[in-house]
Amino acid sequence: MNQPNSDQEHPGVRENRLGPRPVQRPAVDPAQAATFGRPQGVTGAFDKLYAPDSGPRRDGSTGNGVTLAPPPPESLAEAFRRPPGADGVVLQRPNDGNGTTAEDPEDPLWAEPADPWRDPGAGAVLGRPAVQAEEASAGAEKRPSGALLSLPEVLFGRRVKPRALALLGVVALLVGAAGGLVGWGLASAGNSLTGELNIAEAQAGKERPAGSIAEITRRVAPAVVSIEVKAGQSGGVGSGVVIDPEGYVLTNNHVVALAAEDEEAEITAVFTDGTRGSAQIVGLDPKTDLAVIKVAVSNPIVIEIGSSSELAAGDTVIAVGSPFGLENTVTEGIVSALNRPVTAPGENGDPPVTYDAIQTDAAINPGNSGGALVDATGALVGINSLIRTVGGAEGEGGSIGLGFAIPVDQAIKIAESLIRDGQVKHPDIGVNAASVAANTSEGAQIQNVAEGGPADRAGIAEGDVVTKVGDRTVRNAAELTVAIRQHEIGDVVPVRIVRQGRPLTVDVTLGSD
Repeated sequence: MNQPNSDQEHPGVRENRLGPRPVQRPAVDPAQAATFGRPQGVTGAFDKLYAPDSGPRRDGSTGNGVTLAPPPPESLAEAFRRPPGADGVVLQRPNDGNGTTAEDPEDPLWAEPADPWRDPGAGAVLGRPAVQAEEASAGAEKRPSGALLSLPEVLFGRRVKPRALALLGVVALLVGAAGGLVGWGLASAGNSLTGELNIAEAQAGKERPAGSIAEITRRVAPAVVSIEVKAGQSGGVGSGVVIDPEGYVLTNNHVVALAAEDEEAEITAVFTDGTRGSAQIVGLDPKTDLAVIKVAVSNPIVIEIGSSSELAAGDTVIAVGSPFGLENTVTEGIVSALNRPVTAPGENGDPPVTYDAIQTDAAINPGNSGGALVDATGALVGINSLIRTVGGAEGEGGSIGLGFAIPVDQAIKIAESLIRDGQVKHPDIGVNAASVAANTSEGAQIQNVAEGGPADRAGIAEGDVVTKVGDRTVRNAAELTVAIRQHEIGDVVPVRIVRQGRPLTVDVTLGSD
């Protein structure tokens, strides 16, 4: 008889079978265990919990003594529980036992009037309110309304006597008024540098009577032009005065000297109304720094010509021109001196400029050259030409109150000669002279005498000192030149000289330069 094997002896146990693996449970986070774990003392399912007064559990077993949440307050229970006697009423359609809804239940909650909010099978639609106001008022008793709250009850939560309320309003007004007064006082006395601006408005429109600067400028400015000279890459700006309806303009020689040297140069005259016209040189007089150009313009406004011989020191004068290219600039001043001999170097190798000038403190700057100097009536009395600046008789600096203008009596005479002949001749005695600078004497000392000239024929020799020409005293070389030019060519003029300390008077018949 065979021996039974081990499997037959111990059914269910087999040799060489692995044992169950040890159970490994991951560590539980204490915070998550406190949040999601069972309450302390509970080992069963949550549905086995019960309250001591709630009776047996659903499975009929007894609880484990864990107390649930307390019952709701009576007020909430009364508001949300079913009304008394409605224990058999359900909020859904009753089933017929097979899980289908009965066709016509008796007195269902969703019967007419239809109430979509009570019918769980109704679709969501937009329509009239669920309960109409008329139906609600007809089917339900109207709740009694209490007394409306008064203003004191709303503000203070209790009734207040009207007298007290009025007194409170008066107190509030007094407090506000007192605060306003305090603020006004602080604002008025807070800073003595601030306050209300009281403007005294001027009368509309200003009077500009005849003879005023504004009235004179209105008449004179259209007759003064700005002159632009362009020669290749070079150029300059000056001023000029219209002296004739044909378009003749009187200006300075140094304003248009660049165009005289270059035939391709362009000269343009710009009028106050913006009209621009090309111009041509008519004639030049380098010795007196005068020139005449003609502008291609029709019917220009012409300036009135006055008389420089009638001026006196202290008379009001007005300078009009384009200093530094600033067109229509007007400055006012007085006649500082008359018959002031001035001299300046010539342009491009020309002889020195010498003339008897009107000195004025009216502001004259570079660009005013060739512009008008008019008197208190608006008549032309001079052509602005030179200024004295710090460091020299002529420079690029601005006005320091020493300006010089060519007298109009001399300027018009030269302009007439330039327009008629294209050139001008000046009286001359045929000498070169230098100023005498000595404490005991003054005059013009003769440096050399032209052979056969007027001075040589009159017996004037080198070294003689001229002290007077006609009725005019000569104190320097410039004054000798302007004294001679006061006369005409061919005039016989007495000339007083000093020779080796002895005064002599000789008659000289003036020649031409």
